[in-house]
Amino acid sequence: MKDLHFYNTLSRKKEKFIPINEGHVGMYVCGPTVYNNVHLGNVRTFLTFDILFRYLKALNYKVRYVRNITDVGHLVGDGDEGEDKIGKMAKLEQLEPMEVVQRYTNDFHHVLEQFNFLSPSIEPSATGHLIEQIEAVKVLIEKGLAYESNGSVYFDIEKYNEEGGNYGHLSGRILEDLLNETRELDGQSEKRNPLDFAIWKSASPEHIMQWPSPWGMGFPGWHLECTCMSAKYLGDQFDIHGGGMDLKFPHHECEIAQGTGLTGKEPVKYWMHSNMLTVNGQKMSKSLGNSFLPHELFTGSHPLLDQAYSPMTVRFFMLQSQYRSTLDFSNEALKGSQKAFKRLLNGLRVSSTLKYKADETQAIDEKKVAEIESAITGFYEALNDDLNTAVAIAQLFTMLKYINMIYVNQLHTSALGEEVFDKLIGNYKLFFEEILGLKEENGDQTAVLDGMLNLYSEFKENRRYDKVDEIRAYFKENGMVIKDLKHRIDWAWEE
Repeated sequence: MKDLHFYNTLSRKKEKFIPINEGHVGMYVCGPTVYNNVHLGNVRTFLTFDILFRYLKALNYKVRYVRNITDVGHLVGDGDEGEDKIGKMAKLEQLEPMEVVQRYTNDFHHVLEQFNFLSPSIEPSATGHLIEQIEAVKVLIEKGLAYESNGSVYFDIEKYNEEGGNYGHLSGRILEDLLNETRELDGQSEKRNPLDFAIWKSASPEHIMQWPSPWGMGFPGWHLECTCMSAKYLGDQFDIHGGGMDLKFPHHECEIAQGTGLTGKEPVKYWMHSNMLTVNGQKMSKSLGNSFLPHELFTGSHPLLDQAYSPMTVRFFMLQSQYRSTLDFSNEALKGSQKAFKRLLNGLRVSSTLKYKADETQAIDEKKVAEIESAITGFYEALNDDLNTAVAIAQLFTMLKYINMIYVNQLHTSALGEEVFDKLIGNYKLFFEEILGLKEENGDQTAVLDGMLNLYSEFKENRRYDKVDEIRAYFKENGMVIKDLKHRIDWAWEE
């Protein structure tokens, strides 16, 4: 099995994963700004880190996964001017800011639960770490990397680069080009340089969210909160950090500058960024009217959708594309994912019914054994190759082929041997449920469905075909089909 490799945005190449502390992994992802509904771009980013979290745990790493809640300091326009987004929402709705925060945090958690995401190890909030942020600002001022101006404090980009920093390296931006692009703003700002970014902002009297500091009443800069929270829970240097590719600049670029300025060490070893979403080949955006919210997918209530798609269908759809590639939404692709997911789900259900039966007359089929072993190894190798879930899923379908062959009596379990049979069944469940995070969405209906199948069998034997048709119709209405197999009567999800 190959070693685990990730594409490192910082080095722009795949690198072998070697944790800073052997056997332990610290990972951090920028969580949502809780002033708006969760969008699918968020979901894809958090899905990437959910798979990473699951897989590292499956490889027996001890993982501390931190995902923050941004509840202050993120200004309208994502710059250093304007109104705090949560404060603005609170004014519009005449609520306390923390009411807005709580409502959207609850919604965020609910959406991620629907997608079957694991909870992070720690979920800190920016407002809960104001002391750490104020202390960090003091240190940066003492080191000459930040300066006060009219009650605000700014990080000094040119001073940082003069002292060995490399602002712009993560995103591939050249400092001179950035300066030229913003030169016309000189003299119009309280900053020494238009590229300098706020680490503490002075608050006007009407600004709702503000706190006392050595520089007056104000609030922390958006970029600083992640630096302080990641350092508190993961240390000055940790293994993995990332988010959507839109965060590379300026947010993650600023995090690197702050963290390096505070400790003299680059804070993150591996940077990972997920790619954007498109719809029928066009960039997904509200202005184009092609942006879906999760609940619109689940209900089919968006005008571009032909039908509703369940959370597991959407999760599976996203997993069919490697996280660094563009993911294009279309009804055709979603319907294809729905069908493929149900095939795998049927395999999970029937695999739990299969038992090994020894038969000394059966010879081991070396070719089939080799293909099953190759599929199991191939699943790990795909995820070891920068979390290539698309290739991993292809290996799962190879395993499904043999599960179905056993199920319909086309392959005797003895032809595989007990060890390989157990590996096939055990790894299929492990890969499907624990690592890919897929699951049955309709609860355990086994007892009820088995009872209905018994009635179906009795009605069929007694030629009560009207009742047989009624039961078949019931199953069909609920997305299932009855299978009249030679050796048994069973049901499956309709593909």
